[in-house]
Amino acid sequence: MAKFSVKELITMELEEFLEKSGYELYNVEFVKEGKDWFLRVFIDRTQSTEGQGISTDDCEKVSKYLSARLDELDPIKQNYYLEVSSPGIDRALIKDSDYVKFAGRFVDVTLYQAMNGRKTIFGRLSGIEDGNLIILDEKENRIEIPMEKVSKTKLAILL
Repeated sequence: MAKFSVKELITMELEEFLEKSGYELYNVEFVKEGKDWFLRVFIDRTQSTEGQGISTDDCEKVSKYLSARLDELDPIKQNYYLEVSSPGIDRALIKDSDYVKFAGRFVDVTLYQAMNGRKTIFGRLSGIEDGNLIILDEKENRIEIPMEKVSKTKLAILL
């Protein structure tokens, strides 16, 4: 088998299964925490099944499939814990397509360095234009933030 990163391998192994099941791969993490390794797979609904949310049954279905495939292939040398879950309601926006999908929603943006005295910005996501994250603040003022200055963008939880 050719050499792939764990993320690439999981993406390839899950692609067809997830598509047939109405899911999409949100993110994959393979991280060491303390002495243990964790393979975390985050799934979401496809746009055609959006709004239904990810249940524990959905996670179990994907976990069983992936676990069987990984047992068969045995591509990861370390012992690890497999976790399959939803990205959550306060999910981080990772791919450019996330910024399109969630345009119009409120977001919390964390910056690497402060802009205009602020390191965090809250507003309505407008999208990405010419490498800039576009946010509308509470007064509908347009804020343009160069993407290289953005540490993290998460969906905001409004109470």
